[in-house]
Amino acid sequence: MKKPVILLIFLLLIAQLPSAPVISRQLFAQDNKQLINLSKQIIEAKAQADLYPLFTELKGLYFQDNRYTDFVEFLRSLSTKKKTLEPFANYYIALSRYRQLKYLEDNQNWDEYFSWGNSYRQEIIDSAQKAIDDTSTKDPLNLYARLLLWQLHKDLEDAVHEQALLDLINAALEYTGQVKDYQPIKEVADNLFSQGEKSKAKELYKIYIAKSIDANLSDDKLKEMAFNFYRDNNLDLAQLVYDVYIERILKLPKETVIPILIDIAKSFCYQDKGPSDALYAENIFQKIEALGAKEAFNEELSYLRAWNLEKIKEYTCAKDIYLDLINRYPKNAHIDEVNFKVGLIYAYALADIKNAKSYFEKLKQQEIASSESISSFYQLGLFSQWEGDNAKAKEYYDKLIEIAKDGFQDTVILAKERLKEIEETRPIEYNLKTFMDLSLKEENKIYDMTKLELNSSLHKTNKDQAVSIASVAHTASTGCMQATLEYLWSGDLGVDTPSTNAGSFDTAYKYAGTKVINLVVMSPSGAIDRSFDIVDID
Repeated sequence: MKKPVILLIFLLLIAQLPSAPVISRQLFAQDNKQLINLSKQIIEAKAQADLYPLFTELKGLYFQDNRYTDFVEFLRSLSTKKKTLEPFANYYIALSRYRQLKYLEDNQNWDEYFSWGNSYRQEIIDSAQKAIDDTSTKDPLNLYARLLLWQLHKDLEDAVHEQALLDLINAALEYTGQVKDYQPIKEVADNLFSQGEKSKAKELYKIYIAKSIDANLSDDKLKEMAFNFYRDNNLDLAQLVYDVYIERILKLPKETVIPILIDIAKSFCYQDKGPSDALYAENIFQKIEALGAKEAFNEELSYLRAWNLEKIKEYTCAKDIYLDLINRYPKNAHIDEVNFKVGLIYAYALADIKNAKSYFEKLKQQEIASSESISSFYQLGLFSQWEGDNAKAKEYYDKLIEIAKDGFQDTVILAKERLKEIEETRPIEYNLKTFMDLSLKEENKIYDMTKLELNSSLHKTNKDQAVSIASVAHTASTGCMQATLEYLWSGDLGVDTPSTNAGSFDTAYKYAGTKVINLVVMSPSGAIDRSFDIVDID
């Protein structure tokens, strides 16, 4: 007799809903059996833990068609049938109203949003608080309700959101000391991470990982967990798990460990698109090196390591790895590019013209012209011109044009601009000269690229592909109106010529090779800083 009684209760419950006729035409036609079955299981559930998956499935039936008010009315009636269902009903009422507000915003349904928005928000607060009051910190529902309250207050940017976050974190910490199901901790951390609270999320992630490891996860499961977080672009958590995994496998033979470490480092190396963390990749490379595995760095891995450092402007370290690559593999596939970049780094990162010239001189002596050898003539001419030796500069520029013939026209155009300056006894173009002065003069060492960020949207791309160049200058706050900044762009700017009031611009490159973008940012009181970026065009 039990099943007919449950079914009768369910039908009576539906009949009590104010919107029951609307629901019956739409919902029952599609999901009648599933809804009846779910409601029956919910009412019959013996343990609270059994309710979580059932309410999640129930939520899906309503949320898939954005029937939020219908769900709220159903939950109100459901909560009257069994006392233990009240916390779940209250939490899902709050969640439904929260999703409803988001839905109204996304669809710009402003009539309902402004007519009912405040009522919905108050319903969220009241219902979530009831769910918190009726549960303890050992219940996942308590955490979910606190998380929802914090999300609402954060959206409102009110005075309560910081305390709501603190309450959530404290409740999460209490939760971990009472239960063995740590998945809710990860869910809370995921939400915090996605909403910009990375430090708080990382705190919970660490607990989640520590507890998961206590559960005797195998090495393979640990590695799989780390990769899944990496794949989901949750790099902080991926690194935490990889660190534990690496600590474990370091006890294995070196021949087993090194290939694994190489794969991890490669996955984190800098890339224009996709998950990456170049500093973490370098950390893994250092572990490989610490194992005494110099031979593990073959030609391509050495190049990747140096390129990875270069792209995040760790120029000194990148230069050292590039030099090691040159010494160990003097005929490597990237030799022209590597020599050219070493020259650039010596000049514009380390203010060492002497060493810079030696690498550019080496390149210009090649029998077969390349983008880098042609650009080396230009750099040598530029140094000579900046140093006041116009005759020597003219020799370099003339030779560049002679060897380039009909190719490398982007560099040829730059050389002709410099030759015209020499012929007309004019100084180097103002933007370029300012950059060289700040980069190379001893008295300008204070301009160390720490107050100016300069980055390209793509650092390795193809000819004619759009590239965005953007800068951020870190200026001291004066308490007054922000000063107007002047952006002095120079170098290889591609097809665009940005104005001095543009902190960013879009461009493309018609010719392959290593391109150098220079920038100095000026304020009314003088130079803020200078920087340069390197883009590789295939």
